[in-house]
Amino acid sequence: MLADQNAIKNSIELAYPGIKVDTIQPSDVKGLYEVFIGPQLYYVSDDGRYLLQGNLRDLKTKKDLTEPKVAGARASAINKVGLDKMIVFKAEKPKHVVSVFTDIDCGYCRKLHSEIDQYLARGISIQYLFFPRAGKDSDSYKKAVSVWCADDRNKALTAAKQGGSVETKTCKNPVLEHMALSSALGARGTPMIVFGDGQTWPGYLPADKLIKLLESKK
Repeated sequence: MLADQNAIKNSIELAYPGIKVDTIQPSDVKGLYEVFIGPQLYYVSDDGRYLLQGNLRDLKTKKDLTEPKVAGARASAINKVGLDKMIVFKAEKPKHVVSVFTDIDCGYCRKLHSEIDQYLARGISIQYLFFPRAGKDSDSYKKAVSVWCADDRNKALTAAKQGGSVETKTCKNPVLEHMALSSALGARGTPMIVFGDGQTWPGYLPADKLIKLLESKK
């Protein structure tokens, strides 16, 4: 690690004890470094004194230099969770995969799931992660845990989103891990859709609009 990078790492760790710096590398701007802490990107001066967060734009090309890198970090963070820690509704002939942070008691989350067959018919597989917005130990959180611990998670999730009862259960589960990731990704509400490339859509999208958006990314 270069001297500037050491200074930056030491400065951040001194200012924010417990923070883990993942990567440090020069940015497109002289004297400014890119610092990834989890999936979040920060810019820090080469002397390690000044830190800022925001999108860096090239005024000549009009390109956003930050979002593509952050999107890649989001995609990597989602992939690290692993399918064994998600509830997956897989299309018979999958063309696209999206990850959805969901809250069982969220109205638009329920609307999205009520149309699950429409997404699957269009070749969109959905990987669910939990984001009970009321927090740990809330009713929504307990429902998420019970769904995860059910014998048939997909069936239990559908029942819960339809307002039905799900047997209360506890077991080893990834709900807190999902919540921590949603926070790291900057989720503000549910549903939050994360595309395969790491870009996000904050809210519900009907299947016909989602497939058009996904096809436009090809």
